[in-house]
Order: sequence, then C-alpha cells, then structure tokens
Amino acid sequence: MSTEARHPASRATDTARVTSPSSPIPAPASPAAPGTAPVRATRPAPPAGTPTPAADTPAPPAPGTTARLSPSRGSATAPPHPWAPPTAPPAASTAPPATRPAPPTAPPATPVAPPAPPTTNPVAPPASTAPPTRRRPVGAVDLTPRPGAGAPPAGQPYWPPPETPAETTTRLRPVPGRHPARAAAAIACLVLGLGLTGGAAAGAWLVGDSAAQTSDRYTEARRLWHSVPVDSLFPRTLDGEGAGPGRADRTWTRVAVAPDGPCAGALDPLLLKALRPVGCARLVRATYTDATATSVTTVGMVFTDGDRPGMTALRERFADESLDERTDLLPRTLPAPGTVAARFGDAQRASWRVSVLTDVPVVVYAVSGFADGRTVTDPQPAAEAMAEGQTSTPAQAGLGHDADGVADRIERGLRRTAKTGEAARESR
Repeated sequence: MSTEARHPASRATDTARVTSPSSPIPAPASPAAPGTAPVRATRPAPPAGTPTPAADTPAPPAPGTTARLSPSRGSATAPPHPWAPPTAPPAASTAPPATRPAPPTAPPATPVAPPAPPTTNPVAPPASTAPPTRRRPVGAVDLTPRPGAGAPPAGQPYWPPPETPAETTTRLRPVPGRHPARAAAAIACLVLGLGLTGGAAAGAWLVGDSAAQTSDRYTEARRLWHSVPVDSLFPRTLDGEGAGPGRADRTWTRVAVAPDGPCAGALDPLLLKALRPVGCARLVRATYTDATATSVTTVGMVFTDGDRPGMTALRERFADESLDERTDLLPRTLPAPGTVAARFGDAQRASWRVSVLTDVPVVVYAVSGFADGRTVTDPQPAAEAMAEGQTSTPAQAGLGHDADGVADRIERGLRRTAKTGEAARESR
C-alpha cells in the first residue's frame, strides 16, 4: 500500500499549503487506460518575454510531491486557505496533461504597520490628603501638583507653574558697578568740599572775631590819653641803645609835658588838613633832651577817630605822596620856659619823622633841633639825615637820630601799653 493511500489527510493539508487563492487549482487529468504506464507531466514553456530562471534556482517540485515554501522577506503573508476535506487521488490517465497557465502577477502587498500603543494617559493616582510627616526645610520648593491638575505626560519632566506675584513692581534700571577711581574721586571731592566749607566758616568766624577784637582794641586805645598815666605814655627817661650815629648809645630825658588838647593850634594847618580823613580826637606832647643838653626833641601823639581801614588808607597816602618828607608839613615844637627847650621854636626845627600806626588809631610824630636856639635853614627828614655820607647840619649833629630814636621809643611804649590794657581787660 502506497504512502499517499495511508495518509490522505496529510496530503490534503500539504496541497492546501501549496495552493493559494491567487493561483487556480488545475483540473485532474483524465484517467489513463488500464494497463498503461502514467505519463510524467512536463513543465510548460514560459511565455515569450519571461526571463529564464538562473541555474541556482531550485526546480519546482514534481507533481505528486509536497514541498514547504518559505515566505519571502518584505512580502505579506498570504491568508490561510479555509480547510477543505481531503479528496481522492485522481485516476491515472493516459491523456497528455493540459498545459498549466502562468500565474498572474500579483500587485505588491503594502506592509502593514504594527499597531500603535494606546495614546490615552494613565489616570494619575489622587493626591494624598494626609498631612506631611515632616516639615519642609527652609528654602525648599514644593513641587506637588495642585489639586485637580492632570498628571504630566509620560516621559517628560514636571515643571511647576510660575507663581503669581503678590504685588507688581516696576523694573528698575540696572545700576552699573562703581569704579574705584570714581569712588576715590568722589571721596576726595567730599573731603575737599568739607574742608573748603569748614575753612570758609572758620575764616569768617576768625575775621568776624578779629574785626570785633580790632574794634575793641581801637576803642580802648583811643581812650589811652586819659586812662593811662603820663609816665606810661611819656616815660621820664628813654634808653636809646645803639640809636646814635655810628650805633652809639643815646639817652633822652623828659623836660616838659603839655596837657592834652585839641589839634588846632598845635599842628601845622597843612598837616592838620592831611589828618582830616581820620579826625583828631586829642593831642598829647612832651619834650626831651639828650645827655649833653645840646639838642631837644618834641614828640606828640594824635589820637584819631578813625578805624583800622581808615588808618591803613592814611598810611598808604603818606607813603605814596611822601607827605612825611614835605617841609610844609613839619610838626610844631613844644618849648618849655625855664628849661633847655625854652628857645626851641619853629625856626629851630632841623629834622622830623611822622608815623601813621595801624594797630592803634594814633599818629606819632617827633621834631628835633638845637637847644641853643640856632636857626636851621635846610631841615631834613630823619630817614635822609641818618643815611651814610650825609654832610648836612642835621646829619652832622645827629638830629635825625634824635628824632627817629625818640619817636621809636614812644611808639613801642604805646603798643606795649595798649597790649597791657587789653590783657588786663581780658583777665577781668
């Protein structure tokens, strides 16, 4: 018994695998005559234009045998053919087998894409309403989604929504960083400004205080003619160390003192006119003689009503116009009857000096001459008579040194007295 007869079902299954819906099932051949050998079916010739298979292409299976076909890559799998019951094997036929038509060319099957994963997001578990087990550290950010917020997409990080500001502020313009040089310059300007302001304030205070002190000093010095003893204004003896010609020592002794009085009648009219800008409050005078009693010198102090600026302007005028060198502005003498100065008059005036002081409102003058009453026709200022090489009568007699030395000692005493009175006033 043959194998096909023993397993009819297996053959039917294999036939179904080989057969596809796209290729028709060939009709069974007519049964061969009894006693005739079955003729092997020949493969029909391919139609014209069909390429001849290569040599390594496997030959198709012979009829009556089964072969398992492997699916080609990239082609779709044919749907399985519905199961059919096995049929009886065809009877042997002596007729030649009919020619098998060529299978039609099937269109390429479109590859089927794999099924896409579900797009629905899994439902996020509800947020726990239980209180936290511990407090969040200071500065930590709470990334827990708000209640009712959906879960973030799968595979993407969760970013919390931005916070709503409690108040809206205006964006400020960025301030550039300060340069050290600018800071140093600003500090220097500040220090300089403070220094200038402080200096101006201190200067104003000092000037104001100095002006007040000068005013008080002038007021006190203007009253010295009756508030200070006469021996303080005109000491009995004046020491002239190195004050003579050739730096010889001189000593002058007071021989007469005039009572205080007005300037009119005691001064030359032109000199009184020159002193009019500062006025004349009072005039005090005294007369001195040298150790040999051959020369006499009258010294006077004019207490003015002027202030410091007025005295300064008067001093500058005397210097600019050389008023202290004009012979028509010679101070007048103070003769004293019964003394060596009894014959000392205007005709005996030989040398003089006029000094305008600015620290006190006083004009100091001195005029010298011969004690024997001799007349001098060419009087000479003390500064010229004291110069070297002078051959004039006042210069040869040393009268210029007498006028300058006596006036200088009286000025020193006046300044010293004014300072002493100021010191005594401050001590009170």
